[in-house]
Parts: sequence; structure tokens; C-alpha cells
Amino acid sequence: MLVFAPQSIIKDPPFTKLDLLCCRNLLIYMGAELQKKLLPIFNYSLKPQGLLFLGSSETIGGFTDLFKVVDQKWKIYQCTPVAYGAAGVPEIPAMQGKYEAREIETPKDLAKTRELNMPQFVEKTLLEDYAPPCVIADQQGKILYLHGQTGKYLTPASGRPRWNIFDMAREGLKLQLPAVFRKAISQKESVMAESLRIKINGDTQLINLTVKQINGSKTTEGLLMVVFEDVAAPKEIQSGKKRGGSKKSTEIQIEVLEQELQHTKENLQTTIEELETSNEELKSTNEELQSTNEELQSTNEELETSKEELQSLNEELVTVNSELEGKIEEATRSRDDIRNLMDSTEIATIFLDNELQVKRFTPHATEVMNVIQTDIGWPISHLSANLEDINLAEDAKEVLRTLAFKKAELRTTEGHWYSMRISPYRTVNNVIDGVVVTFVDVHDQKMAAEKINELQEYAQDIVDTVREPLIVLNKYLRVESANRAFFKTFKITPEKTKGELIYNPGNRQWDIPKLRELLEKIIPEKSSFEDYEVEHKFPKIGHKKMLLNARKVIRKTEGVELILLAIEEVSLD
Repeated sequence: MLVFAPQSIIKDPPFTKLDLLCCRNLLIYMGAELQKKLLPIFNYSLKPQGLLFLGSSETIGGFTDLFKVVDQKWKIYQCTPVAYGAAGVPEIPAMQGKYEAREIETPKDLAKTRELNMPQFVEKTLLEDYAPPCVIADQQGKILYLHGQTGKYLTPASGRPRWNIFDMAREGLKLQLPAVFRKAISQKESVMAESLRIKINGDTQLINLTVKQINGSKTTEGLLMVVFEDVAAPKEIQSGKKRGGSKKSTEIQIEVLEQELQHTKENLQTTIEELETSNEELKSTNEELQSTNEELQSTNEELETSKEELQSLNEELVTVNSELEGKIEEATRSRDDIRNLMDSTEIATIFLDNELQVKRFTPHATEVMNVIQTDIGWPISHLSANLEDINLAEDAKEVLRTLAFKKAELRTTEGHWYSMRISPYRTVNNVIDGVVVTFVDVHDQKMAAEKINELQEYAQDIVDTVREPLIVLNKYLRVESANRAFFKTFKITPEKTKGELIYNPGNRQWDIPKLRELLEKIIPEKSSFEDYEVEHKFPKIGHKKMLLNARKVIRKTEGVELILLAIEEVSLD
């Protein structure tokens, strides 16, 4: 969960007990004085070991006693739990005004575990090894605990109160104390500096300074004990004073200067070693930075290459996108064309998948099947049809099995005729993906065909009632039809007459020269001819005299040319 609240870090009291304080790119807009007021408040707000996350251009400045570096690159710092106690509680809010001088007081904000355990542990250590005054401090020199009379060795520095052992060291101790401190930290063992001469109220005092790390528990990890031990003056100096200055004061001063010189040499040597170590570290850091710079340059080149590739890819994507948009528009137009085509043809169509489930249908399909939009996805067997004598599901299965289309004429329950066609649904890749069922309205054609059949039957009845022989020939002079009088008169059967040349029936008894002349010469030139007289002796019926009436007839609906031949028998005189 996140809780959002307006907060002025300058005017409002700070939130406390924070694990993480993220303040990025804010301090760069503030002056140095305001930053000095805010950083102690940040320390006060964080839990012990809490983290402060600053911007890439921001630092903690001189507040190394409040925070220690966790990651210099990313500007991550860890709170020093007891550092703010040595300088007093920070000014809250930050804009209240300038800091006022406060009386030096014992730190009140030490970690609870240190407050409870530190006195017992220090007393135990002192009883075991030392009796003289001592100080417990962290590695930055911040005083955490005092034991005994330390006023001879430490004195408050002028200005703002600071609980720092380096600032409070008396003259003669200031130079040696930092060196001994650093040596004890680096060697992780007890270090002693002997016969240090310090000034106390105009007089001098020789002391031995001992600094050792405290390795008792996690609570005291990183702490050091500073022990001050007075040393008696050399016997020569004491005896010289008793004899009234038998030894010249200049010799004593020389000895003091020699001791200070020796300490200075040792301090200088330590400083040189630390400087060399720092130089090596800086050299190593410089090499790492150079390597990092090369890596960054290489990364930058790779990024430039990647940028060019991305630009090229982006151009390709724009091109592909344009092509896809064109194809989508084309597909949309094709879909609209197909929909309008299906609607204009008024053909009822149902598309089924391989499981014979409805995929889609045209609006006219509702006139044949009881189907609605929500029936898409349902099997066709679950839908009822307005057709007689049909099992659409079985017919569709048969088409899927044989891959051969099926066609049938069906009538609805209302007497309307449709021509049904079931064919396989083939994809562009020639894959069978169901069937297509179409219903074409053939009611008008069906009614017209029935009417034509009725008229043909009616005409045939009329022709059959005519007593004179009649015969119909096509343009190739083959028999299309004849009436009963023709078959009865000339003693031939319909089976041996229809489809034959007019000359062939009855063992070619109609192969009459004058008939040939009429059909092959006269009729093509004239559309009709009447009372064409022909005499011929037929094998079965004898000699006959006939008057032939011929007329060319054209069936307009089919564009077929026919010849109607009427035969009238006359008596022989």
C-alpha cells in the first residue's frame, strides 16, 4: 500500500522510522545553507542502518558523520545511527532560523541496545586490562562513551559543540591521535604511542596513548577504545630539578624536540604509506574508470548501431503497415462485394463446418430454414427446415464423405419449390473445410414447366384426335414426333420411327423421290407448300395417292427449326 500526503521538508515535521528515504534531484535546487539543515533531518528520519537515495548530481557534502557511502555511483548512503546525537537533535523545521548554541550534553539518541550494554561491557574491559581514563569512539572519531577524568587529555573545541575526539584533543595529542587511529583500524590490533608530551594549563605531561578495536559483539562492531595513561618524567629531569637546574634547560628542550621529531617522522611515515595506498587505489580506480569509459564508448557505438537498426526496422514496419492497411481495405471491399452479390442473387446459402455446425448464412436462408443469428455454432441437425422429405444432416454427411455434390428439387410446407445443391467447401489451399448448402428459388420455372407439360399434353391430345396422318421433322429430316393416325395408316411403330430419317421407317418405304424433292429442295426455298401430290406403292398397305402439305415451323423459345408434314390420302381414279 502507498499513502500519499503533501509534505514540505522545509517547514513540516519529518516522518520518522523510515527504511528508505528517496530524495532525488531536489537538493540541487537549494542553497548550501538549506542543504546543511536538511541532511541532519534526513538522518533523524531514518531508522538505524536506513538508506538515503540521492540524485546523480547530489552528495552528502561534509556530513560524513551522518551517513556512510554504500554505492558512490548510484548515490546510496547508509544512516549512521548515533551520529546526530553527538551534535544535538537537528533543527525541526529547517526554516525555523539559524542554529543556536546548545550546552554540551551526553548523547540521548544512542541505539537502545548500546545504551543498555555499553557501560557494563566497558567497565568489564577496563577492569580486566586498564585502570586509566578512556574514551569509546567510532571510526570517524565520534565519542560514544567517556570513562574517568578525560579533561586532562580532551577539551571542548571552540564554536559549535562537536563530540569528536580529534577536535577535542589537546595540544601535543592532535597530531599523533589520528595517525594511531588509522593504524589501529588498518592493522585491526592494539596500537600504542609512547611518551607523548601534551600541554595542560601551561605545564607538560608525558602520556602513553593506546587505541584498540573492540570485538565483543555486533553491538560494538566498528568501535575503538582510546586509553590515556600518564607516564612519570625521566629521572634525569627530576634529579636536575632537585639539584637546582644542574642540567641545562636547552638540553631538556632538545630531548623534547627530538621526541616530537620522532613522533612526527612516524606520523609522516604513516601518512606516506596511507598516501601510497590511496595512490594505488586511485590508480586502480582510474584504470577501472578508463575501462568503464571504453565499455561505455563501446556501448554507445552499439546503441548507435541499434538505433540505426531500429530506424530501419521502423521504416520496414511502416511499409508493412501500409501494405496491411491496403490488404485490409481490399478484403473489406471484397467482403462488401460478396455480401452485396449474395443479397442481390437472393440465393439462400448456409455454410457448415466439418462438424456440420452453422458457420454463417445469408438473410434469405431464413425463408427455408428456421435459423437466427444466435444459431451460429449449433449443429444443423438441431435446426428445423420448412421443407418436405429432407434430411439435411445426412445429405451433408454424404457429401463430406464422397466429396461429390448433391442436387435435388424440394418443396416447402407452403408449396414453394427450391432447387437444393450441397457441395464441399474448399479453401484457397484446396482443403475441405465443411459444406455449402444453397437453395435456389425455382418455383416460377417449376410452375412454367408444369404449364408447358400440360399444354404439350393438350396439344398432343388434339393432334392424336386428327384423323389425317401428321409427322414433325427436325432440320435434319429426322422424326421428332407423329400422331396415332400416322402410325396406324402406315403400319409402323413409334419405337422404330422416332429419331430416324423420314426415309428409313418401314424398311425405307418412305424413300420416295418426290418426297425427297419436296423436303430437300422445295421446303428450304419456300417456308410452306400445299397439295403436293405423291404416288407410291407401299409394301404393306399397297399403292397410295397422297397430297402432302408441308410447313417450316420455328420454335422461338429454343430457336429450333421444325417441318410439319400433313398427309392427305386421295382416291385413285
